[in-house]
Amino acid sequence: MASFRNPAGGAGIAAQFRQAQARTLAQWQALGDRERLALGGVGALLGLLVAWSLLLAPALRTLRTAPAELEQLELQLQQMQAQAQEARALRAAPAVPPAQAQAALTASVEHLGPAARLNLAGDRAVITLNGITPETLQGWLAEVRSAARARPVEAQLTRGPRGYAGTLVLSLGSN
Repeated sequence: MASFRNPAGGAGIAAQFRQAQARTLAQWQALGDRERLALGGVGALLGLLVAWSLLLAPALRTLRTAPAELEQLELQLQQMQAQAQEARALRAAPAVPPAQAQAALTASVEHLGPAARLNLAGDRAVITLNGITPETLQGWLAEVRSAARARPVEAQLTRGPRGYAGTLVLSLGSN
């Protein structure tokens, strides 16, 4: 095997490369016809494998998965647009009087049953949750936001085997 150490620079390397190329060509010509054919076939198969692995397979995978990914992204876009529309509608809705907001919040907490307790302090409400499922919590927050115009300002929740537990501080003020 040729060594490519040459302090002279690029010209020496080019000469060594030409020598290695000449030796390889001489070895190739020394092979029999069957050996050349076999090595050519192996080279062609190796080339096809590399072309498939680097060029065709990733492109085909992209073509296969792109429609599903586009559909998922379109669904996410529609959900975000619906949430933005809901936020605009809530901003445009008239303010709820404090007494009505407290009554709506109290009623919604009572619907959660013994898993939730409510403490009111001025324009803030502290709700202590114990074992609320994610779906129930999400629905309850949507109900509280629309009925009482309350918004969460602080949450200290942990998820356990029975659902979420912790405290949630809501603001009952303006939109």
